[in-house]
Amino acid sequence: MISTDLIIIGSGPGGYCTARYAAQNGLQTVVVEAAEVGGTCLNCGCIPTKSLAHDAELALAGARASWTDAMARKQGVVEQLRAGVESILALPGITLVRGKGVMVDARTVEVAGEQYTAKNIIIATGSSAKFPPSLSEDLLVSHSVESNAMPKVVTSTELLSLAQLPQHLVIVGAGVIGMEFASIFNSYGVKVTVVEFLKECLPTVDSDVAKRARKQLEKRGIDFVMQAAVSSIADGKVTYQRKGKDESIEADVVLVATGRRPNVGGIGLENTGVEYDERRGITVDDNMATNVPGIYAIGDVNGRMMLAHAATFQGYRAVNAILGKSDNIRLDIMPAAIFTEPEIACVGMSEQQCKDAGIDFVLKKGFMRSNGRALAMESAEGMVKLTASAADGKLLGCHAFGARASEIVQEVSSLMCRDTTLEQLQDMVHIHPTVSEIISEIAR
Repeated sequence: MISTDLIIIGSGPGGYCTARYAAQNGLQTVVVEAAEVGGTCLNCGCIPTKSLAHDAELALAGARASWTDAMARKQGVVEQLRAGVESILALPGITLVRGKGVMVDARTVEVAGEQYTAKNIIIATGSSAKFPPSLSEDLLVSHSVESNAMPKVVTSTELLSLAQLPQHLVIVGAGVIGMEFASIFNSYGVKVTVVEFLKECLPTVDSDVAKRARKQLEKRGIDFVMQAAVSSIADGKVTYQRKGKDESIEADVVLVATGRRPNVGGIGLENTGVEYDERRGITVDDNMATNVPGIYAIGDVNGRMMLAHAATFQGYRAVNAILGKSDNIRLDIMPAAIFTEPEIACVGMSEQQCKDAGIDFVLKKGFMRSNGRALAMESAEGMVKLTASAADGKLLGCHAFGARASEIVQEVSSLMCRDTTLEQLQDMVHIHPTVSEIISEIAR
């Protein structure tokens, strides 16, 4: 049995960033990884998707139209970054152990017959694609036997490996994953239809912003079938019920993008006494600690906020808890972006969320068509909404759609972390002409 200070199961953004931080703070750390380092985000999630989104933007402008070239560049980006993660996990104080880690008790993890023990264990096993109750995951297997044949039903993982473009892609789900892939494949000339159960896309985003984003994608030729409950998929035929009637649509490829589920199975949680739920993930407190002393869970596996950057900062918080250090990390302020064309981003409370919570708030909004930089960039479509407390003026949220939306929201997120008020934002000088100066303008 090999003893160490800390064991981390999983080497995604939560795992490898946490390992580096722990080692920098003097903890001998073992990282256990069953697949490629970097986790879902690097290998079949955030990074490859954003690489394709970049090429799709160029393709939309007529500058780069080859899907083969885009896929090759995507793979090169992934491999370069993977090598970087490998170098991080080779730093002094960190030992990378390859193989599936299973907890045999609250202090011991077994990997390929070897046992590792530590006073503290951090579970960072991430998440995987989730199918709705009406559909079986066997659909993936039954259409992926022949490697040369285009699969009929895929998750985002398989879609990122398509050797050729389909003629018609049907996407089940209009969340972040569905919207990003709808934008990407539409840019490459693929007919795209999105089938969504809810009445609007992106339910976590301000409804005005979400509606504008959908309308803009519709102008590009993407079809949306809203308030439709998918009942079955067979041989590329998607059957759904809408307004009490059964309808169907044919596709070359069907992407099931109906969310993610925490990876809590097969890691030995039942041997530890850790409280968890198959759907909601591992239960943790604000320090990412489970009910079992010494065991922590970060990232998608705890189900709190399924974002790569959330996993990273949750990891920092867990290590600080282990070390007895305090920090100023605001895990309650978590910005997010959807890399459609144009972008969508949000942080904090939307207008409707303020209303639902009974908060007395001030709403400020502006439009990209009045911003000089946006017009100069031929990106006049979009809007930004700010919410602030009516009582003290503190910023409560920002939801944006349009050019540089992610950067606008990131700035507001940073200001929210310092309890900035609308009045203070009014006095902050912004470069002219920039898209981000829109927040200073609308604050006034």
